[in-house]
Amino acid sequence: MNATDGFVRDISLPEVKERVLIEHPQSLAMIKRLKKTTNARLGVGRAGDRYKTETLLKFRADHAIAQDAVWTDIDETLIDEMGFYKVQTLVQNKEEYVRRPDRGRIFSDETMEAIKRDCIHNPDVQLVIADGLSGFAINANLKDIYVIMMDGFKEKGYRVGTPIFVRYSRVATMDKISEALGAKVTIQLIGERPGLATGESMSVYMAYEASSKKPESQRTVVSNIYRQGIPPLEAGAQVVYLTEVLMREKKSGVELKI
Repeated sequence: MNATDGFVRDISLPEVKERVLIEHPQSLAMIKRLKKTTNARLGVGRAGDRYKTETLLKFRADHAIAQDAVWTDIDETLIDEMGFYKVQTLVQNKEEYVRRPDRGRIFSDETMEAIKRDCIHNPDVQLVIADGLSGFAINANLKDIYVIMMDGFKEKGYRVGTPIFVRYSRVATMDKISEALGAKVTIQLIGERPGLATGESMSVYMAYEASSKKPESQRTVVSNIYRQGIPPLEAGAQVVYLTEVLMREKKSGVELKI
C-alpha cells in the first residue's frame, strides 16, 4: 500500500522493476546502470535470508504473465484483418498443444492438400505466422514487423507467397509448408516460450529450402523480438537483410557465415 495516496502500486510497471531495493548501497548509480543492461533481478535486496515482499510479488506477477502468455490465443480479428490463409495442426486445443509437441509439428492430409491447392507455389519468400507458446507475442509484434518485411521484400523484388497462419503450431510446420509449396526462403514468426522477463517475446525462424529432412541447425534465428528487446520494426529490417543473404548464399543456419 502506498501511504501517500492509499493505492496499491502496480508491480507490473517498468518503473517498479527499475527500483533498487538494497538498503544503503555503496554505489546506487552503478546498480542503476547495471539494471538497465539486463532483465535479470538485480539489486532486489533481502529481508534476513528471504526475498523482500515486493520482490516476491513481482516474481509471482511475472510468473502469472508467463502462464497467461501460453494459454492466451492470438487475436482472431488481427489474423482476419491481415488476410492470412488459416490452417491448423493435428492439435485440437491448448492443453493438447502443451502436452503433445509432436502433434503441433504436422498437418492432416486434408490440410496439406488444401495448402497445395489454395496457396502460391514456388515463391521466393514464404511467410508462416504461428501462435507458438505465446499468443501475447504475436498480438503485440505482428503488425509492426509484418509491414517492414513486406515493404522490404517488395523493394527487393521478391515474389512473396500466400502468408499462412498456423494455429497450435511448433517450428517444424515451416518445413512442411516449404516442402508443399517449393519455397526458396521460408520465414516463420512464432511466439517464444515465455520466461520471467516478458510474455511478449517473438522469434523469427528462417531457412533456405526448408525441409523436414534437414536438421534444426540449418535454421537462422532472430529472437527476443519485443519492445524492450529487439523492437519489431528493427527486427523486420534484420529479416529482410537476412533473406537477401540466404537467397544469395543459398544456405542458412550454421552453414551460413555472416
